[in-house]
Amino acid sequence: MKLCMIFASLIALSASTLAADYPVLTSAPPEKAGFNVEKLNRLDRWIQQQVDAGYPGMNVVVIKDNQIVLQKAWGYAKKYEGSGLDTHPIRATTDTLYDLASNTKMYATNFALQKLVYEGKINVNDPVAKYIPGFTDAPEDKIKGKQSLRIIDILHHTAGFPADPQYPNARVAGRLYSQDKQTTLKMITRTPLDYPPGSKHVYSDVDYMILGFIIEAVTAMPLDAYVEKHIYHPLGLKHTVFNPLTKGFKPQQIAATELNGNTRDGVISFPHIRTSTLWGQVHDEKAWYSMGGVSGHAGLFSNTHDIAVLMQTMLNGGHYGSVTLFDQNTVDAFTRSSAADATFGLGWRVNGNSSMTPTFGVLAGPQTYGHTGWTGTLTAIDPVKKMAIAILGNRPHSPVADPKTNPNIFVSGLLPAATYGWIVDQIYGALDD
Repeated sequence: MKLCMIFASLIALSASTLAADYPVLTSAPPEKAGFNVEKLNRLDRWIQQQVDAGYPGMNVVVIKDNQIVLQKAWGYAKKYEGSGLDTHPIRATTDTLYDLASNTKMYATNFALQKLVYEGKINVNDPVAKYIPGFTDAPEDKIKGKQSLRIIDILHHTAGFPADPQYPNARVAGRLYSQDKQTTLKMITRTPLDYPPGSKHVYSDVDYMILGFIIEAVTAMPLDAYVEKHIYHPLGLKHTVFNPLTKGFKPQQIAATELNGNTRDGVISFPHIRTSTLWGQVHDEKAWYSMGGVSGHAGLFSNTHDIAVLMQTMLNGGHYGSVTLFDQNTVDAFTRSSAADATFGLGWRVNGNSSMTPTFGVLAGPQTYGHTGWTGTLTAIDPVKKMAIAILGNRPHSPVADPKTNPNIFVSGLLPAATYGWIVDQIYGALDD
């Protein structure tokens, strides 16, 4: 009996020792991690000036050497109601949830794929057609090649799909129109290739919509249910969800985005388009109208605390505390530059050349990887310096600058704060080492 108790104690001790091998985040003053506080204060003042000039709101979190060294909110979670200023604006806090836009691709779809690859349930060289029935060329398609497309081609954005077929917009999508998830899957399989697969890189939301459907096919679970149960909950994350208004969150906890629905201040219209200020619903049109708010390319909401944990999990090689999602080999494989284009990993964007300066600045090293999101979000993870930066913002919570000329440019998008790389450079420049 005593031997059994000793053996059990040894197992428990071994487990706790193993868990200690994988760092969890603690908080520390920035100077402890080698930052010049005065330089960080200058960045603080500059961001506040940008908010004063009209940038709606922003959260920044910096982790280094397993410590949160900066976590701050500026501006407003909600500043407008329609085109007018809100009489009761809501200030952003470090708990505010933001629409991650295309950072969904990394923190939902890529995390799920990395876990499934690590577990041997998916091989990136598998053909897409293995998981999606009917994924084949139509006789009338001018460019062929769907049958031979692999998951790795999708991840590299070399699969041949157009950037944005605008499925929910009947006028643009034509015969590919869909505002229903199952119909959308059929329309994706019918979407003709835009260029010969492998001939170039074209960043496409369609690629990640496909990957989301593959994850659902493999796990037999909706994408949101899978990542919440098998990734976020084990990590202790309570603020990373799809469709937050159906998951117990109130609008006041969430940053608002576009002022007049998806109308770009009244210049765009299609069936069932939202026209009031978007608050707690994903901004992305395909994710909301065509996928019910849950898609592999967009739809995830989170805050800086939870994003910090997810970034640390990547820096830890797929581990966090006692939780293992994947391993260092998986991280390396997904963040390694493509031979054809050094800025593309498997989904992750890599700081492979100067074209990534607007994203990562000029001071981040070539191994730095991450992603951006259209709503004003950035991830930058530097495995060499053991540092990561996340910017969460609600840039589209602002009037459109010139609806007739370019409805996708908001007043806030004309401000320097919309250039992530400048902020990233100020953080790197504040390092004393």
